[in-house]
Parts: sequence; C-alpha cells; structure tokens
Amino acid sequence: MPQALMSRGSTATPETERPTGQAMWRGTRGYCPACGEGRLFRGYLKVADHCPTCAEELHHQRADDGPAYLTILLVSHLGAPLLLASYIAWRPSAATMILSFGLGAIVLSLLLLPRIKGAMVGLQWARRMHGFGDAPEPATT
Repeated sequence: MPQALMSRGSTATPETERPTGQAMWRGTRGYCPACGEGRLFRGYLKVADHCPTCAEELHHQRADDGPAYLTILLVSHLGAPLLLASYIAWRPSAATMILSFGLGAIVLSLLLLPRIKGAMVGLQWARRMHGFGDAPEPATT
C-alpha cells in the first residue's frame, strides 16, 4: 500500500500503540504510565522529570487545571446528594453540617487530586499528547 494512503486514515500499528486504560490506571496508582514501576510523582503533585526505572521523560505533561476541575466536579457531585439526604434524615445543626461536610470535602479532594492528575498524565502519554509522541520520522523524497 502506498505510504500516502497509509498515513491518511490508518491508525498506529500494534507495536506502537499505547494502551490508554493501562496507562491511566498506572498513573492513578502513582506509577510511570510507560513501565508501571517507577514513581510518577516526586512530591504531592509534582510530576518527576523522568521515570527513575525506564527513563521515560515525563516533563512534557500539561495537566494544568484539569485535575482540579475534575476533583471539584466529583467531590461536589458526591457531596451534594449526601448533604441533602443527611439533612432530610437527621436534621443536624448548620454547624454540624458545615464541619462534617467541609472536612469530608477537604479530605476527599486531597485523596482524589493526585490520582486524577496521574490518570491525566497517563492519558497524555498514551495518546502521545504534548510531546509524549515519538520523534518525528525523517521525510523521504
């Protein structure tokens, strides 16, 4: 098949495909999306520049505000129905509700944020986004 036809509508060959689900799961657990062994973070949210195990460069990631937005979305969608249900069931005082749900939102946010960021870095790596792709092939004439 001519090269021009292959590049237009073809997908990546099996040896170059990166499994998105596996990469996101590895990132969620805090491991390198490429090898699954090296640590993804060198701090709470600071992504390592490269994997200590396989030397995959990770500095390309551009998660930016995405993990924070998704964390807020998940925490609020989990908390709002619980807030309403507990108010209807037990009618606690306003102070009790503020303290309990405020603390719950903070703890849940702190637990979810690095996991969501790891999943986003894994997604970017698997989809070859933001510099995670292979080096461009030289043009043939």
